[in-house]
Amino acid sequence: MANAKFEKLLEPGHIGRVKTRNRMVKTGAGTFMFHEDETRMNKAVLAYYESLARGGVGLLIVESPTIDYPAGARWRPRYRIDDDKYIKGLSELTAIIHKYGCPTFMQMNHDGPWQSNPVNDPDPPFKGPPIAASNVVLKSPNDFHNEKPHELTIPEIESIIDKFASAAVRAQKAGFDGVDINSASSHLLHNFLSPFWNRRKDVYGGNITNRARFVTNIIKEIKRRLGQDFPVSVCINSIEIGLIADIADGRCITVDDARRTARLLQEAGANALHIRSHWLGYHVGAYLPDLLFYPEPIVPLKDFPKEYNSRHRGVGANINLAAGIKEVVSIPIMVVGKLDPELGEKLLKEGKADFIAMTRRLQADPELPNKVAAGRLEDIAPCTACENCLGSRRCRINAFMGKEYNTVEKAKKKKKVVVVGGGPAGMEAARAAALRGHDVTLYEEGVKLGGLLPVAAVVKGTEQEDLPLMVSYFERQLKKLGVNINLGERADAAAIEELKPDAVIIATGGVPTVPDIKGIDGANVVSGAKLHKSLKRYLRFIPPDLLRWLTKFYLPIGKRVVVIGGSLHGCELGEFLAKRGRQVTIVEKSDTPGEGMVDVILAYLFMWFRKKRVEIISGVKDYVEITPRGLTIINKYNEKETLEADTIVPALPLTPNLELYESLKGKVPELYAIGDCEEPLLIIDAISKGMETARLI
Repeated sequence: MANAKFEKLLEPGHIGRVKTRNRMVKTGAGTFMFHEDETRMNKAVLAYYESLARGGVGLLIVESPTIDYPAGARWRPRYRIDDDKYIKGLSELTAIIHKYGCPTFMQMNHDGPWQSNPVNDPDPPFKGPPIAASNVVLKSPNDFHNEKPHELTIPEIESIIDKFASAAVRAQKAGFDGVDINSASSHLLHNFLSPFWNRRKDVYGGNITNRARFVTNIIKEIKRRLGQDFPVSVCINSIEIGLIADIADGRCITVDDARRTARLLQEAGANALHIRSHWLGYHVGAYLPDLLFYPEPIVPLKDFPKEYNSRHRGVGANINLAAGIKEVVSIPIMVVGKLDPELGEKLLKEGKADFIAMTRRLQADPELPNKVAAGRLEDIAPCTACENCLGSRRCRINAFMGKEYNTVEKAKKKKKVVVVGGGPAGMEAARAAALRGHDVTLYEEGVKLGGLLPVAAVVKGTEQEDLPLMVSYFERQLKKLGVNINLGERADAAAIEELKPDAVIIATGGVPTVPDIKGIDGANVVSGAKLHKSLKRYLRFIPPDLLRWLTKFYLPIGKRVVVIGGSLHGCELGEFLAKRGRQVTIVEKSDTPGEGMVDVILAYLFMWFRKKRVEIISGVKDYVEITPRGLTIINKYNEKETLEADTIVPALPLTPNLELYESLKGKVPELYAIGDCEEPLLIIDAISKGMETARLI
């Protein structure tokens, strides 16, 4: 029986002739699991989309294959559909989606105006020049429009219209129930819709009707070839905001422009509209709206457009914009923007939208729709908006994403499994081992589960990445699965041997790295070990959010701080300290600081560092000495330099803690080391290894 609390969300809907299972839609965001040379579906793609279809989503929109090769693509990890030879491969995909009774659309887009190599790819598929409505350039480090494009001629536009329609025909032959045209973000079709980008004087430029002609002609041509009852949805930007790029909003797509465009798309035959928004010069912030608020709001909150919902750091960013468009059209409206089931139900009941579109939440837990229907919200794996899924083919909490399997199978023989360590690797290993039917016991020497996640939450905060949500989720799952959890107990080799386990998984984490620098024991050095110990002591009684807030008033660190280590740990610590009024310098031996950070987050953080005058010194040859005056280094120019500081804080990657693992070698039938105690990497790696290891037992 459907969950009455989500009556509207679980209600079937219609987009044209297609009936959806409920009002939840998986958007067509890219995963980079394909490659342009493939003509068949690879196993990772099939496993990914199968999990989504099986999970109960109402409509599954498959990411856009390349419709115009190579001009329409900026990277090679994409499937193609510019030739009939690709139909068979896509039919494999639709078959596995339809196996679970899930309807599916294929998204189509054209990268046209993006620079030929936006991500420093040594071998991009398109060598340029980009193609666009007009030869307009926007010089911005956070946008993809830094090359002067070729202005399309009318015959070239008509050729691309044919390519969109031909791709739709192939999609139908492959078994798709409809297509979704991406006219949003900063793709080619948006480029024509926008008065900032489109300066043409012919029938494809000027007034709104002309600027929309490219998209409306694509819709009409698809309908002409496939019939009026073949569903077509269109993704559009409901506003284009020029504030960040110092462009007057009147030169961009206004709210009124978007509403008039929406009516034109409906008149052309569109069966649904998918509503987003766009910020000129800040490409990723347009479709990951939470990043507009990282590390701090990109503009003062008072300056955000009144129609843009900026109250909750990107959550529901587009709801008012979608509601405004819904007022002027009769076709269904999808809205996207860090939505969850509770907010989705509210929007549907208020009549602000007809469908709730999600990506990251469904990647974190493809079973989310089924769990909502069953009233099992506490079992939904949380998305912490870490953005690892952005082009990496992986999810922090869903270890299946990007792998060729998507289930945990029952083991042929039940075993006694001991897991030592309650951090992310240990918790996931214990969870997966219990799912396999094993008798699992977990030991954690701390008084709470989570390992270093609560400590990380103090530094990171929970507004951007809510790590405590992960800990709570794992804690609930382990208890429900009957895992025997022993907190505050340090398990040594003798105690483990006494249990006579069949398999032992060591997830004891790493220990803070002490750099070999003269003066490292000085009074002005705050060691990682001391910092972790102090924070853990406070976290026994104070939640991470509160402790983080309290550090604004008291922090035993001087005004001038040098952070040793410029990878993820050092950069995040630098942000934390700068937000507390410290003058921060980060030193790093590598030439490329920020290792371990998602590229786009790193770019936004470094932009913020420049604004806050956080200095990053990379390429350091040697750390010579720490004195009461500060840190002396040999810089990349082989010059000795003293960085004056009141406090020195090492923030280097952890050192593996293999002591217990080594002491158990040869004493238990199966022995595994996972997480930081094997190799200190990232949370996503720890959870992935926990799952992989448990599946071996």
